[in-house]
Amino acid sequence: MFEPRNNRSFHSAPQSITAFIATVLEPAITVFVYVAAMAWYDEPIGRADLTLCFLVLALTWPGINRFRDRLSSAAVGILGSWITLLAILLGFGYGTRSLDLFDPNVILVWTVATPLLQLLAVRLGFKAIRQQAANPQNRRSAVVIGASALGVKVARALGQNPVQGVDFLGYFDDRADARVHNDSTGQRLGTLQDAAPYIRAKGVKEVFITLPLGSQPRIIDLLEHLQGTTASIYFVPDVFGISIIQGRLQDMGGVPVVGICETPFTGTNRLIKRVSDIVLTLLILVLIAPVMLAVAIGVKLSSPGPIVFRQRRNGLDGEEIIVYKFRSMTTQDNGAVVKQATKGDARITPFGAFIRKTSLDELPQFINVLQGRMSIVGPRPHAVAHNEMYRQLIKAYMVRHKVKPGITGWAQVNGHRGETDTLEKMQARVEYDLEYLRNWSLGLDLVIILRTVKSVLADSKAY
Repeated sequence: MFEPRNNRSFHSAPQSITAFIATVLEPAITVFVYVAAMAWYDEPIGRADLTLCFLVLALTWPGINRFRDRLSSAAVGILGSWITLLAILLGFGYGTRSLDLFDPNVILVWTVATPLLQLLAVRLGFKAIRQQAANPQNRRSAVVIGASALGVKVARALGQNPVQGVDFLGYFDDRADARVHNDSTGQRLGTLQDAAPYIRAKGVKEVFITLPLGSQPRIIDLLEHLQGTTASIYFVPDVFGISIIQGRLQDMGGVPVVGICETPFTGTNRLIKRVSDIVLTLLILVLIAPVMLAVAIGVKLSSPGPIVFRQRRNGLDGEEIIVYKFRSMTTQDNGAVVKQATKGDARITPFGAFIRKTSLDELPQFINVLQGRMSIVGPRPHAVAHNEMYRQLIKAYMVRHKVKPGITGWAQVNGHRGETDTLEKMQARVEYDLEYLRNWSLGLDLVIILRTVKSVLADSKAY
């Protein structure tokens, strides 16, 4: 029996290098550049400087400790984390009236040089990884047991990233070619009984088992035979098509527990998300206050009725919340049946059409963010009536409520903004929402915010 005793995820050698860069070098570089800039300008290190360094370590250490498998994603992650960190520190300094305690020249050098050195460190790290992976002595052979859709997905993941240094050899499965995934038929190596002898004979280093949980007796028998090899064995559970959200192995009093569907915002991630929401929202509200005032006046003068429309939506854990919007219609549907806005909808006022197209009607939701009901980035909240309908029609629909709803989201910046007049459109939107939950990072949030600004200026889908 295999009994994992801790919460440590498995890493290949390249992953360990990039994890070391993200966990240790990036925070160390951040502090080092600040201290070096102080020395360059002959500035003594005082209590305020030590406090700043401590805050930097506290904010960066838990937030960027994640594996980055591509240089481009590493660059986005570094820049996103750095800009967010600066925004948080700026808000903290403004709130405590301590900004004048720091030398502007030191801050300028620190702001520019830190991400450049971090990017240089990551680039050198990836260069070392590629050199290591190219060495035949460091190549690792791998097989997948289970030629299902999940098995093919694992095989593709092994082959798509050259820095992993893995040579995928093929699949083992007891089923006939007609019952396995089409992409696996040409790479079949044999049945499950053939696996252990082949692995021993070829010196295979890694084995990925992707059999369904219903095959437990076969899995146990397979593991007993594989224990006679030196291969590293990984089990990739096929939980009957359930969407895996933040899947991870945890240790609960010595009992291994596999998380299948979990919010990404736990522990330090929850704190980081909330702090970044508050700081960015306060900065944004200061910038858009004149725009909000102008829109409020426009709504009041354009048609009778309240300026702000309050609608019932489902928020975190499906609990009902009140979401604010500038009123854009002559009616305020908020009951058991809510008709979605359509192109040329007679309920939409002329001024309402303008603020809907430019998304200015969403601006009051920054108040919802400060209240803790929403986040800047997250799955868009739908009307309660729509939720009750779609939760019965779309698989894993309610999983999107494991996080706070957002003013903008991954689905919206990928073209799924506006009316969802077909079930397929809503399914596509939900898929992007679930992808966001699987891959959340501060860098991804920043990318979504920037892409939202771009899409709002060019998008014609909102009405």
